[in-house]
Amino acid sequence: MSSWLGGIGSGLGQSLGQVGGSLSSFTGQISNFTKDMLLEGVEEVGDAATELQVSNNKLADIESALTSQKSEYDRIRKLNAELEEKLEASEIQIKGQSAEYRSLLQQKDVEISHLKARQSGLMEEVQNLPAMLPVTTSASTATSSSISSYMSQPSGSHQGFHGDEMDLSDVIWSQQEINRLSAEVMRLEAEAAHWRRMSQASTAAAAGNGDQGEVLKLQRTIKELREEMSREVDEHQHELAALQDAQRQKLADITRRHREDLAEYEERIEELEDKNHSGGPSTSPSDASKVQQLQKAISSLQETADQREKQLAELSAGLEEAQAKQASLQLEKDEVQEENTELLQNYTRLQASVTELQTRVQEQEGKSLQKAQLDHEIQVLRKSLAAAEKEIEGLKSMAGAESKEEVEHADILELNTIIETLRQEKEVLEQEKLSIQEQRVSNDAAESGDTESLEDLKAELERRDNALRNMEEERDTLMSELEELDRQNQEATQHMISVKEQLSGQLREAEAELTGLTAELNTTKDQKRTLEQELESQKEKASQSAFTLNDLHMGKQELELRVKDLKDKLGHAQEQSREARREITELKSTLEEQFSFAKTQLDQSRERGSEAQGTEEKLAGKEGELSELRRELDEIRSSHNKALSEDYELKMENRRLKVETEQAVGNAEELAKQIKESQAALNRTLREKETRIEALKLEKSQLEGELEQAERTLAEQGKQFQQTIEELTRARSLDASALQTEHERAIKLNQEKDMEIAQLKRDVEQVASDHRDTNEMLSITVAGQKQLTDLLQEKDVFVDTLKQNALDLQKEMEDSILVLTKESDALKQALEEKDKQLGCMKEKNSHLKEEIDRLRDQQSRPQPLSEPRTLDIITELETEITQLRSSRNCLEEEVQTLRRTMEELQASLLLSQQSLQAQQTELEQTHARHQQTTLNYDRLIHARDEEISSLQRTVDQLSGSRVRDSPPVQGEVILQEEKTQTLSQENGNEKHDLSKVDIERLVRGIKEKETEISLLNEKNLSLTRQLDQLVVSRDEVGKLSQMILQKDLEIQALHARMSLVGGGGHSQDVMFLQQQLQAYAVEREQVLGVLNEKTRENSQLRSDYHRLMDIMAGKEAALSKLQQENQRLSNMSDPSGSQEMFKETIQNLSRIIREKDIEIDALTQKCQTLVTVLQSSAGESGGGSGGVSSNQFEELLQERDTLKQQVKKMEEWKQQVITTVKNMQHESAQLQEELIKLQGQVSADSDCSSKLSVDYAGLIQSYERKESRLGSLSQELAQVQQTITQLSTTKDVLLVKLDSVAQAPEVAGAPATGASLAAAPVDQTSQGLNHEKLREEIVQLRIELAEKENAIKTLQENNHRLSNAASATESEQRSQAGEARLVRERLEALQRSVREKDLLIKTKGDQLSHVSETLRNRESDNEVLKQAVTNLKERALILEMDGKKLKEENELVASRSREKESEFRALQETNMQVSLLLREKEFELSAVSEKSATVERMLKDKEQGKSGELNQLLNELKSMQEKAFAFQQERDQMMMALKQKQMETTAVHTELQHVRDKEQRLNLELDRLRNHLMEIEDSYTREAVSAEDRETELRRRVALLEEKLATSSSAVENASQQASMQVESLQEQLTGVVKQRDETLIRLRTSQEQVNQYAVSLSNLQMVLEQFQQEEKAMYSAELDMYKKERDEWKRKALRLEDQASALQINLDEANAALESASRLTDQLDLNEEQIQELKHQVEIRQEMLEEAQKKLMNLLNSTEGKIDKVLMRNLFLGYFHTPKTKRADVLRLMGSVLGLSREDVDKMLGEDGGHGVTGWVSSWLGGRGAQSVPNTPQRPTSGQGLNSSFSEMFVKFLEIESTPSLPAAKLPAHDIKALGAPPPRRTGSASGAAGGAALAKRPGESNPFLAPRSAAVPLVAGSSSGGSGSHLLMKPICEALPTFTPVPVSSEASAGSVLKDLLKQ
Repeated sequence: MSSWLGGIGSGLGQSLGQVGGSLSSFTGQISNFTKDMLLEGVEEVGDAATELQVSNNKLADIESALTSQKSEYDRIRKLNAELEEKLEASEIQIKGQSAEYRSLLQQKDVEISHLKARQSGLMEEVQNLPAMLPVTTSASTATSSSISSYMSQPSGSHQGFHGDEMDLSDVIWSQQEINRLSAEVMRLEAEAAHWRRMSQASTAAAAGNGDQGEVLKLQRTIKELREEMSREVDEHQHELAALQDAQRQKLADITRRHREDLAEYEERIEELEDKNHSGGPSTSPSDASKVQQLQKAISSLQETADQREKQLAELSAGLEEAQAKQASLQLEKDEVQEENTELLQNYTRLQASVTELQTRVQEQEGKSLQKAQLDHEIQVLRKSLAAAEKEIEGLKSMAGAESKEEVEHADILELNTIIETLRQEKEVLEQEKLSIQEQRVSNDAAESGDTESLEDLKAELERRDNALRNMEEERDTLMSELEELDRQNQEATQHMISVKEQLSGQLREAEAELTGLTAELNTTKDQKRTLEQELESQKEKASQSAFTLNDLHMGKQELELRVKDLKDKLGHAQEQSREARREITELKSTLEEQFSFAKTQLDQSRERGSEAQGTEEKLAGKEGELSELRRELDEIRSSHNKALSEDYELKMENRRLKVETEQAVGNAEELAKQIKESQAALNRTLREKETRIEALKLEKSQLEGELEQAERTLAEQGKQFQQTIEELTRARSLDASALQTEHERAIKLNQEKDMEIAQLKRDVEQVASDHRDTNEMLSITVAGQKQLTDLLQEKDVFVDTLKQNALDLQKEMEDSILVLTKESDALKQALEEKDKQLGCMKEKNSHLKEEIDRLRDQQSRPQPLSEPRTLDIITELETEITQLRSSRNCLEEEVQTLRRTMEELQASLLLSQQSLQAQQTELEQTHARHQQTTLNYDRLIHARDEEISSLQRTVDQLSGSRVRDSPPVQGEVILQEEKTQTLSQENGNEKHDLSKVDIERLVRGIKEKETEISLLNEKNLSLTRQLDQLVVSRDEVGKLSQMILQKDLEIQALHARMSLVGGGGHSQDVMFLQQQLQAYAVEREQVLGVLNEKTRENSQLRSDYHRLMDIMAGKEAALSKLQQENQRLSNMSDPSGSQEMFKETIQNLSRIIREKDIEIDALTQKCQTLVTVLQSSAGESGGGSGGVSSNQFEELLQERDTLKQQVKKMEEWKQQVITTVKNMQHESAQLQEELIKLQGQVSADSDCSSKLSVDYAGLIQSYERKESRLGSLSQELAQVQQTITQLSTTKDVLLVKLDSVAQAPEVAGAPATGASLAAAPVDQTSQGLNHEKLREEIVQLRIELAEKENAIKTLQENNHRLSNAASATESEQRSQAGEARLVRERLEALQRSVREKDLLIKTKGDQLSHVSETLRNRESDNEVLKQAVTNLKERALILEMDGKKLKEENELVASRSREKESEFRALQETNMQVSLLLREKEFELSAVSEKSATVERMLKDKEQGKSGELNQLLNELKSMQEKAFAFQQERDQMMMALKQKQMETTAVHTELQHVRDKEQRLNLELDRLRNHLMEIEDSYTREAVSAEDRETELRRRVALLEEKLATSSSAVENASQQASMQVESLQEQLTGVVKQRDETLIRLRTSQEQVNQYAVSLSNLQMVLEQFQQEEKAMYSAELDMYKKERDEWKRKALRLEDQASALQINLDEANAALESASRLTDQLDLNEEQIQELKHQVEIRQEMLEEAQKKLMNLLNSTEGKIDKVLMRNLFLGYFHTPKTKRADVLRLMGSVLGLSREDVDKMLGEDGGHGVTGWVSSWLGGRGAQSVPNTPQRPTSGQGLNSSFSEMFVKFLEIESTPSLPAAKLPAHDIKALGAPPPRRTGSASGAAGGAALAKRPGESNPFLAPRSAAVPLVAGSSSGGSGSHLLMKPICEALPTFTPVPVSSEASAGSVLKDLLKQ
């Protein structure tokens, strides 16, 4: 039942855990999905450069993650493959080993059976030997002991084998060695048995010689030798185990090192390959960027070359290490081989010991001639065998010595095969020897007298000797062949060593070549530097020599063709060298194959001894082939050298060609060629390094091959070991069959004896079992009852401790709850303060944002919007539940860790405060400097601007109102505004940083010391950020300084123009205006660049600001979580605390949405302003273009309306989200509270169920014990009942006997009643005070006394005829009375035991009722707990449903936030596009306005007749327009290229997974484009300088052109045509812009489609979620049904258990009652037995005393008839004077009765005168001595009369007490016996006194009936104050409480009178 309950509990726990796990995984999936959906497209940045940076960073991160994952995947895959291989190998090993172990177990079982049979046979032989040889008994006992010891030793040697913790391979190897040694032992035993047979046969043949003593001696020696053999075997086994351990450790170390080296090599090779792949340079097509790219390639190649050199050095070091490790491995192999040789030497020692044994046996058996001959022959054979084995050992030692010199694994394998063949030959020889010996034995046994068989055997021996000799000769030939093969092997190894040395020399040469190449590289670097300097000088000359450049380009193309041809030739040469290397590797492989083939042929030649000569010839041929191969190798090397020389010649030709090209082209072309040469050299070095890597790989493959060979050799050795095991098992089975045949007879005899012994043992066991049963029955009952009481006490103690623990836990919980409530209150207060501060800060932020938006609107320049912050908040809302659970545990752990870290934190606090102060001082200094520098620069800029404005005014006054100077002024204003904005933004950022620090300090201010340190750390971070911002501000200061320098240059130029204006004419004004135009164009470009940089900086600042805001939001979320947790902990009952959290989250959402609304309003305002600007520009442009622009703007307005509608939808959705979030949060708080309660209740239920299961198991065990005890007690009860019936029968018999005895004396005493009746009245008067019952007993006693007196008189009259009969009757009566007493005492003891048993039953019943009450309480607790579990389950289901609803609402919120963010992005994109269009339109407008102004001027001049000036102006205009067109085209191209790059980057974002391999190319292209842009800017500046030079040239030409005014008309026409062409080009540009707009519209539509797809996917997801919910509802309903069914089943089981418990209680009550009755009966029986024994002893003593008294009485009667005792008369006489005077008459009466006088005479004598009577006589006779004082006699305390009693009375009383026998007590009634609980007032015995004291010390309720002694448990007699402590029970007075029927002795007066009367009568 306990296991069933535990299973149900574990099942419940698992199901609940699964439900929780599925819920957590489902929530995790939903949160991940929402994060992925929200993160799509979030990281889009407005600026192209920042987008590129972001994309590049992402690409780099993704690729690094991919490479790390790939490497991990490869590593895991390799590990998986290795583990799978190991698993397969281990499974194969386990299968084989299990089969082997099974076979070994079967064999060992068979061996055990055989050995047992053999042992029985040997025991029979030992038993038969004393009968055969009575003289040599001591020898036989020694042999039997030695046999037993010998048989016990091998069995003991195998113990503990299976328990050893070794590797399977080591265990198998050791088992094989053990089997081999055991097989040798069995062989030796078989030989000993054979010689024993021989000796028996010889003794049977020559029985008359009397060699039995010698046989016994031989047996002793054989046994001693066997014992020595077993010892040696054990020693060798220990040595083998130690060697195996050492070898295993060494092999494990070697393999581990080898694997580590291989792993290092593989890692290095992979690194080299990766560096090969990544180090390749790339070329670009453009000529302008070739030089820089080549320079970069050279630097990268140099770095790669250095890295490769370092890697080569590392690889060479690794090679050397690998070679050293190979050498160490070989040394270890040699050591292992030496250990093998040592093992073989141990084997030879064993064989030598065996030979010594055999020689001793032969010496002892050397008396008979046949034995001597056979021994001689066997010795010859063994000598030959030993010689062969010695030769084998020599060969092995030779092989070991040679193996030290060898290197390869193959040689070791060859030696092993030779050794195995020799072992096989040796085993064959031994088997043949054994067969010969067995044949000889059989022949000797069958035909002992036949000499012919001996001759045949000798002939066979001679044949075998011949065969042995032949084998030895063959062995010698094999040895010679082996030596030759070893020599050849050594030569081959030397050849391999030489080849390796050659290869190492080649390596060194390659390294030297590498060093040379590096030197060449260094020279090329120096040349490159010089060439770069020359290039810079030639670039300056290049502007003058434009025509020569074209020719040089042509020459350069031809030279490039030549270089390509040379490269092709180089490639062919390299391919040839590769082919040569391949041929070399193929030749190496063929060489290795031939070498391996030769080795295999050598093995075959060793196996075939006859084919040795042919193999030698083949070897010679192979050596020839080797020499040929060496020649081929030399040829290949020579061809390789030739190829190298050809390469060198090609290099020389290249250098010549380079010299020619240097002469033709110049310094610029030399640089390119040297770069190409360096590339070629680096390629060569790379290829050489690749070849070296390939060589390393080949070496690695060789090492792997060697490892595989070693594994093969190990597998072959395992197979050989298995073969040897099989052979040994076969031999063992043969030996076992022989032993079976020997010992079958002995087994039969042993079986018969075993049967007889078994019968005797059964009889003995029956007798012993009967005796044990009687003893155990009593001991079991007492022990079981003691155990029961102990168990109950322990359970009570356990229950008390549990209650105390529960109370302590409750107190701790209450304390912790109080502490948490205090902490939560403090947190609430801190949070409210922080919320107030946050609200203030947020209001300030909103004001700042509004100001920034206003400034943006004034600038009318679109800037990138701030990224939304809703993502983080929504994801945080999703993860709040999981974080709250984790944060609770974290808080509990942190409370413990905070106390420990307090002391450490204080020290760090001081240090951090010091560092903070230093940093703050530095910051303040930097702030002051920065402010001073900004103020200075602002003053300088204002001064310069004022100067420029004043100069421009003068220029305007001079030149009229021809040129407008608005653009630069606007640029300056924008600059100033942006400067102020940046300053204000920086200040705002600083404020935000400080506010963030304050907020964090307030948030972390809850924990005292830890929060201070966190604040200091955060202050450090903020200081570092501010320092970074200062660095940015320094960059801005540098830019401002550049601007100031430019302004100074402009001022200088304007001053110069002013001076020229004063002296020149109208033409100089025109020139000034042109220069101003150029300067303004340059300034405008610079201003645009500065603006772009400022926008980038603004975007970066905004991203930082948003990041900080996200951090703030995260901190706010953490704050809210902490607050929620504290509220939940403090208010577990009411969910009102969670409403504050919901309000805070709703406020956060509302703030976020307000910010979004502000951003949307700003965007709409910007759109409106852009639309108005575009409309105004379109209205000014006029014509055909106006229509197009109006259509575009109408479309834009429609898009704006749609956007407004979407914004409204978003706002509606926002309200829905707020409501759903509120509902979700309400439900989540309730769910969490219920979950926590459920968890606590479930844990409590599990504890209670475990306790109940333990209690239930204990009760079941106790019930089983009680049942067993009940059975035993029932048996005892039956026995007791039988004894009671027997006692009752004996009692009846005794009563019948007593009746018969009583009737006989009544008949005899009938005539003597008259005399007794006369004395009766006196007695009745003396005893009137006694009880009626006592009177009756006294009457009976008197009757008996009268009968006795009559009998004495008749005996006296009949001269003692009837004295014997009277004595006989009295003895019979006494015996009957003693028996009656014994019966009564037994009955009383039984009654006492019955009472004790009743009391025991009562106590046990009370205990049972207490236990049943505790059980009922626990069952009620269980029911309550079950109800709580069901309630918890229902609450858990409700919580899960609420959690699902919350998840759905969270998903809805997330989807809506995604939609809003997509709309925001779309608005941002449209803003960017519109701003770009605006810029283009403004540029076009300015260009068209300038052109129209120039055309108008030209027309006006033409009309006025100023043709010369017009021509000049037209020419200048043409040149300026061409330049402007060139500028515009180049700018448009750049813009188009930038847009294309942006498109490409977006495509890269979408196709990241497919385009990861192209990332390096894209990066290089980006670098090239950036360099190209820089170069174009440089070219622009150079062209501006050249334009100024051209202006000077034009001024010169102007003088010439003034003379040629006539030719101006054609020029004017051309100009008009060109103007029309320009108008057409402008229209084409407009069409291009329209196309771009269409493309943007298409993208918008695609984005809308994507949005629709997302909406569809969201709806699908919602459907899937609903399905999930429905499925989960179904699952939960099914689970609910299951739980309900389980609950019903539990109830049913509880009812069953209650019924069972009640039944068990009833059974327990019955069992306890029976037990108590049985225990009472047993106690009563024990008491009865003890009392019976004591009474018997007392009866015997009293019988002896009675017999003595009777004898004395008879003697007195016989002797004192007619005599008076002198002593009596003296005593009487003395008593007369001792008695008082009043009672002296009684003494005189006594004296008269003694003297035979009658009473009447005495009374007469006394009745006479007082002085003349007897008294007077006595007084006169004594002469006045009566006045003497009476001496005080010691008085007995029992005397009732006190001091009045006289000495005579006391003497008489003493005589009566001593003479009267104590009659037995009457039968006691059962109802008068006292209860056990009331102890007696006093214990009587000395032994019982101590026990009684112990019992009185205890309470009455706690008295243990089993520990109480019998005297204390059942008090019979209450001792009076006069009772002595040392007196016997029967001698003590009887208790007052008990009614007694014992005969009380007669009072002093009556007894004295009667006794003296009787004496006087006699």
